[in-house]
Amino acid sequence: MSDPLANGDTPPVVKRDLLGNEVGDHPGGFNAATGRPADEGGPPPQYAFPPLTFDCIQGSEEYKDPRRQTRQVMVGQVPVGGGAPISVQTMTKSDPADKAGTLREVLAMQEAGVDLIRVSLPFEWSVDLVPFLKSNGMTVPFIADVHFAHRIALKAIEAGVDKLRINPGNIEKPEYVRQIAREAREAGIAMRVGINSGSIPKDLLEKYNGHRIPAMIEGARRHIGLLEDESFRNIIVAVKASDVPTMIRAYRAMADATDYPLHLGVTESGTPWVGTIRSTAGMAALLAEGIGDTIRVSLTTTKPQEEVRVGIEILRSLGLRKPGVTIISCPTCGRIEIDVEKIAAEVEARVGTLDFPLKVSIMGCVVNGPGEAAEADVALFGGKNIGMIYRGGDQVARMNEAQMVDSLVEEIQRMKDEWEAAGRPEQGLKDAQAMTYSLGQ
Repeated sequence: MSDPLANGDTPPVVKRDLLGNEVGDHPGGFNAATGRPADEGGPPPQYAFPPLTFDCIQGSEEYKDPRRQTRQVMVGQVPVGGGAPISVQTMTKSDPADKAGTLREVLAMQEAGVDLIRVSLPFEWSVDLVPFLKSNGMTVPFIADVHFAHRIALKAIEAGVDKLRINPGNIEKPEYVRQIAREAREAGIAMRVGINSGSIPKDLLEKYNGHRIPAMIEGARRHIGLLEDESFRNIIVAVKASDVPTMIRAYRAMADATDYPLHLGVTESGTPWVGTIRSTAGMAALLAEGIGDTIRVSLTTTKPQEEVRVGIEILRSLGLRKPGVTIISCPTCGRIEIDVEKIAAEVEARVGTLDFPLKVSIMGCVVNGPGEAAEADVALFGGKNIGMIYRGGDQVARMNEAQMVDSLVEEIQRMKDEWEAAGRPEQGLKDAQAMTYSLGQ
């Protein structure tokens, strides 16, 4: 597969006039005032651009870029690929011997909104986690993470997992992988295979002279072939890398090489601060191109629910997941006279996971506060120990700084109750109003 960047090639430059029309070379150059070749002459046009009209809906527009078309694979009751909503998954962190601790993590992840949960099963006895978790409150599909021992994978299938994550390259023998595929096919479960940049087979690295991306793609296709040989098609593919540019290019290449759904992730992305940035940089670039069907944010943290929240927010920021409570707060500056950082953090902790489409603005001064109040569903801004809550642009409450968090949370809860009483409309409490803007007329 050709990679122009790897070969040092650069794409051809296409010259266009101001109207976007492709033009050829003009020895005389271009007239900056008209956007036309300098040798055409004549008076400048009346406009640089024709009149434009934009019809939009008040609030965030739905993301409209086309999704990559893939097969659809069912993971329990959750569809992956085939136009289904992009799912967020993560993995338990606790020792599998600690059943109670693992269950606490599962419940915390479910409360945060996770769609799929992966659990490491490193020993045969750890398969006991499957019935334990499923009978004690685990409601999302169970993904068993199994390496090396094919017997564990077979026991996990028998125990009722919804999906397996295996690396066929570290299973003892290819025939064992085929046996897993046959059993998974009979059970009707899904399987994720693929390659991480750190687990590329040595023979493929040698074949491609150390170039990791083509080696990753061929390695993933090799794994897919083992499963397809047993007529197994419920496949989800990953080609993760810890290096963000490598990850982006590998997934682009994989998207061209297969129509199976893709599991996105920057593997071993780091601590919560840098890992969030690196995961967002990699996954958002691909998701904006329509690539990706399920995502996992990998952070060095003992709180897997934090990975869930980051993943959900990545999708919401791109318009790829139904909106929840979105909190907008000012970055603070020398003008603020209330503790915006503390107030925003407390409000987010109390309402951030509500399943309710609401835009909340928290501002620390009167410079931007009134304007944000008019744009948000509900807004708080204040100064000199006085805060004001605005709803739909109208002031509804006034309080001192100590009362700000409680007052805002109470107003948000009141709005949520009204939203539920109204039948939970997708656009929230605001009526969508069509607005037309005309430019150049």
